Amino acid sequence: MKTATTSNDEIADTLDHVADLLELEGESGFRVRSYRNAAQTIRGLETPVTSLIKQDGEHLLKDLPGIGDKLAGSILEIATTGRLGLAERLEQETWPGQLFTEVPGIGEELARRIHEELGITTLEELELAAHDGRLEQVEGIGPDRAEGVRVALSGMLSRSSRRKLYEAAGLKEQKPPSVDLLLEIDEEYRRKAERDQLRKIAPKRFNPQGEAWLPILRTKRQGWSFTALFSNTALAHRQGKTHDWVVIYYEKGGPQQQATVVTAERGKLPGKRVIRGRERECREYYAM
Repeated sequence: MKTATTSNDEIADTLDHVADLLELEGESGFRVRSYRNAAQTIRGLETPVTSLIKQDGEHLLKDLPGIGDKLAGSILEIATTGRLGLAERLEQETWPGQLFTEVPGIGEELARRIHEELGITTLEELELAAHDGRLEQVEGIGPDRAEGVRVALSGMLSRSSRRKLYEAAGLKEQKPPSVDLLLEIDEEYRRKAERDQLRKIAPKRFNPQGEAWLPILRTKRQGWSFTALFSNTALAHRQGKTHDWVVIYYEKGGPQQQATVVTAERGKLPGKRVIRGRERECREYYAM
C-alpha cells in the first residue's frame, strides 16, 4: 500500500482519469471540469500533497483553489492508498477499451477491436502500442491512422504519463529541436493558418457541432518530423487562446514529444512568441 510515496503527478493523473471516465458517462461539464482543474492545481504545487497531509490532515487541501470537501477527500484517499474507489467503480461501469473512443478517429467498433486484439484498456497503454508498432497490426489501423493516434494522445496525456511510457518502453527522451527551429515552425503554421492554406480537421473534444475548424501542418526540417496545430485544451478554451497557443509535436527516430508556443503577456518578453519551459533560451534567442 502506498502512503507517503504517492507523488503529485500520480495524484493528478488519477484525477484526470476520473474526469475522462465521467465524460464518457455523460456527466455534467461542471463535474468533469472540477476534476480536471483539481488535477491542474495539484500538478502546480511545489509542496508534495503527502507533506500537506502530514502537516494538517486534509484541511490544508481545502484551502487550495477549486478544492472542496469532496475533492479533498478524494485527494486524501489517493495520496494515502495509491488508489481511488470512485475511479475503480467508474471503470467497472464502462466496457473495456471505451476510453479509446475519446481519441479522434477511433469509434466503438475499432475501440473494441483494439482491446480484444491487444488486451489494453488505458490511454497510456494505447500510446505505447502506437509507438511500438502493435497498433498498426490491428485491422483498420495503418501507419497514417497510428500517427494520428500518437498526435492526439500527445495532447491528451500528461508529462508524467509520458515519462511512464518511456520507462515501459525502455526509451529515453531525446534532446528537443532548437528554439529557433521551433519558432520557425510556429511562424509558418500561424501564417498559413491565417491565409487558410492548411487542411482543417474536426477535433472531437470541445466541438459539439463537429466543425472542421482546426488547421494542421505537417512538415520535415533538419531530420525532424513536425506536426503543428492550435491548442484544443480546456484551458486554452477558457482563456480564449485557441488561436494563439500552438502545440508542435516532433520526433526524430524516437517517441513523439511536444512543445507549446505562446505569446508572452508578461515577464521579460511581452508580446514575443516564447516556448513554454524554455523561456531562458527564448530570451537568449531574442537577445541575439
